[in-house]
Amino acid sequence: MAKPKAPRRTLESYTVKSISKTIKPGDCVLMRPSEPSKPSYVAKIERIESDARGANVKVHVRWYYRPEESIGGRRQFHGSKEVFLSDHHDIQSADTIEGKCTVHSFKSYTKLDAVGNDDFFCRFEYNSSSGAFNPDRVAVYCKCEMPYNPDDLMVQCEGCSDWFHPNCINMTAEEAKRLDHFFCESCSTEGQKKLQNSQANGRHSDAKVF
Repeated sequence: MAKPKAPRRTLESYTVKSISKTIKPGDCVLMRPSEPSKPSYVAKIERIESDARGANVKVHVRWYYRPEESIGGRRQFHGSKEVFLSDHHDIQSADTIEGKCTVHSFKSYTKLDAVGNDDFFCRFEYNSSSGAFNPDRVAVYCKCEMPYNPDDLMVQCEGCSDWFHPNCINMTAEEAKRLDHFFCESCSTEGQKKLQNSQANGRHSDAKVF
């Protein structure tokens, strides 16, 4: 006769001794990869369980995928700190947690004053079996009509409010950073770019740099 499973209890929180951090459901964490050469896995904790004695702690997680782990692979507009919230659920030992992290919304990530090692952002949900994304369409910018990559420097046209990559408008990054005003070719009254360099105060209000 099979031995009955020992009852498990749900924990409201748990302190991971190896990192001296307390985790709770809803937190995002970094988890030890199966291969040391790979970056830490990113996951959202959904439930924490232990055995009756409070030992053998397991975490129920929902995985975030990095772009290179998705069926389509990494694309040009994917940010270096971008992850996708997947439909892949799992149960892992709490001992595999290497640290806590923050997965920001895309909008809040672009407003960060500084991006730390433990900061990530998510703008898509990902179906791990079909490779489908939700939403399946996002706004595109510039002549190249690519979604916004927060790692890339872009400048905004004061006429149409579109954003442009410097190399798409024949400009260096250094020139773009010095811009005080910018009008794209379509919005310029002469049909040319109006560029005014702000040498005096070095103001970068029209350059979006992350």
